[in-house]
Amino acid sequence: MANYHVSLDLFIAVHYVSRQRWLISLKLFRFLTANICVVHCFPGDARSIFHRRSVVVQKREHTEVRQQQIVDAAAILIFKYGSEHLTVKKIAAEVGISEAAIYRHFKSKKSIITFLLSHIEEVLLKDISPETVAGEPVTLDVIEKIVRAHFSTIGVRKGISFQVIAEIISLGDKKLNKQASRTIDKYISRLHELLSDGVRDGAVREDIDLEAAATLLFGLIQGLVNIWSLSEGKFKLTEKYASLWRVYREAVAPR
Repeated sequence: MANYHVSLDLFIAVHYVSRQRWLISLKLFRFLTANICVVHCFPGDARSIFHRRSVVVQKREHTEVRQQQIVDAAAILIFKYGSEHLTVKKIAAEVGISEAAIYRHFKSKKSIITFLLSHIEEVLLKDISPETVAGEPVTLDVIEKIVRAHFSTIGVRKGISFQVIAEIISLGDKKLNKQASRTIDKYISRLHELLSDGVRDGAVREDIDLEAAATLLFGLIQGLVNIWSLSEGKFKLTEKYASLWRVYREAVAPR
């Protein structure tokens, strides 16, 4: 296919008409550019490319990718240096773009952190989703398997999610703290749901306080991750978790 070049001064649109006559049409150019497409018309072959829809889709995909890059960079910087040292300038340097490019996607540093918290919430809840065991009885072995897999992914992510939440809370911003609190509440509720399913299927004690049991399991997970992070990953999360789970299991298993 021939290559077509657009000049800022003049564009010549060549349109094939009846009996192989070619017409130079500036009006056609104006129509085409208004609709964001360039039309190549050849004998027996009329095709349109660069449609508005494809351009919009590509732009949206590019925006989502860039936003994710910015948020990932913010998480890494918070993890390495603490939330108080996070700046838009440092985020831009980490991503390799200008500060102006950051502001095209986010209004402020706070909006970046808000987006980051939403992303962390999505990741954490997905890890412990009951959907992973849909259709099968929820036994204590199943719950242990879900939490163990959760620790494995936490290890891969180097515990960033929990550490970033802790760092964001340390900022003392009321709005961000409320968002972080909602994330933790949803996380504990997901654990509560797992344990409730365990009660339903006879794997967890019926007389147990599910809210307390879910909160205790959350404390077990977050506490172990904190110790592991402070030790710079000197032990395997899944191995240390095994001994803690045995103690927890004794507390929630039917008598």
